[in-house]
Amino acid sequence: MSASSGITVSSELSTAFSEALTSRSVRFIKVSIKNESLVTDKSIPPSGTFEEDLDKLADLVQDDIPAYILARQDNPHTDWLAVFYVPDSAKVRDKMLYASTRTSLTKSLGSAPFKDTMFATSKDDLSRAAYAKHRASLAAPKPMTAREKEMDEIRQAENRSATYEGSRARVSHSQEVGLGWAEEVEEAIRTLGSGEGSRLVILHIDHATETLRLHSDAVVEADAVGASLPQSDPAFAFFAWAQPTRRDIVFIYSCPSSSSIKHRMLYSSSFISTSRAADKLLIDAPTKQLSRRLQTSDPKEIDERYLRADLASVLTGAGGAEGSASVGGNAQGAEKPAFARPKGPVRRH
Repeated sequence: MSASSGITVSSELSTAFSEALTSRSVRFIKVSIKNESLVTDKSIPPSGTFEEDLDKLADLVQDDIPAYILARQDNPHTDWLAVFYVPDSAKVRDKMLYASTRTSLTKSLGSAPFKDTMFATSKDDLSRAAYAKHRASLAAPKPMTAREKEMDEIRQAENRSATYEGSRARVSHSQEVGLGWAEEVEEAIRTLGSGEGSRLVILHIDHATETLRLHSDAVVEADAVGASLPQSDPAFAFFAWAQPTRRDIVFIYSCPSSSSIKHRMLYSSSFISTSRAADKLLIDAPTKQLSRRLQTSDPKEIDERYLRADLASVLTGAGGAEGSASVGGNAQGAEKPAFARPKGPVRRH
């Protein structure tokens, strides 16, 4: 079989390797290129274990002349290691010739026996220690692109969400996705339901522990809600909105379009269970239930005008008392300003 170099395996080498496959009397076969052909240069029997014999590899080669070495392993003895020795000090022509012929060597002899391949550029690369480093590098995690790293982090976050059983923070009501609720978060929600006036509680997820933490808790008027939300990271917010004749608590999931994929997945998968857990905390409060659930990719758009238009849709039956809306949807029976429409379809819960 010819390679791009035109070098072929000699019948003598083919026969020698075939015999070695059925016998345990050969440890190393040194192969060289001579007269435009791949030939057997030396055949060495075992003298110890495979690893012990590897320390003798350096004695089979010269400092500045390339060579191939076929090495029989012990476990199992039918597996072979192909060593491609091309020293840095070799002539450029020899380097090119051996590099362009190595694939032809293993294919011509049959690729099945060769379970491993090792490259060496000096005698220091031909030893038991060098082979151990080679095996360690094969077992090490492969380098990942930025995208692959992000997807790996997402998978790890999903695994933690499925198995998380608690940490210093108390295990939460939202165990459907494994989130924990810090005690100050639960207290803030209860206080929100029993208090008076307008107030905004903002929560974030501690990604290391999959726990809801308190970001801020402050008196905020409706027109300042959007400006108070984080502008570049996702967040959950509960806004208690005091009006002349009623007090509503609106649950807001804010996910700016600049947020990373892994953060979006974690928050979106926790949206429903977080709102349900909040309803349970509010059951004994004067304001017993969330009036509305909103999702937005542009937190700055949420102001009093939007909230009034959205609440009007609830009161007129367009969304139902337990409805959910996305910023950018049109309320029935009320004039509503245009907002940036977030990605994905409108979801109702």
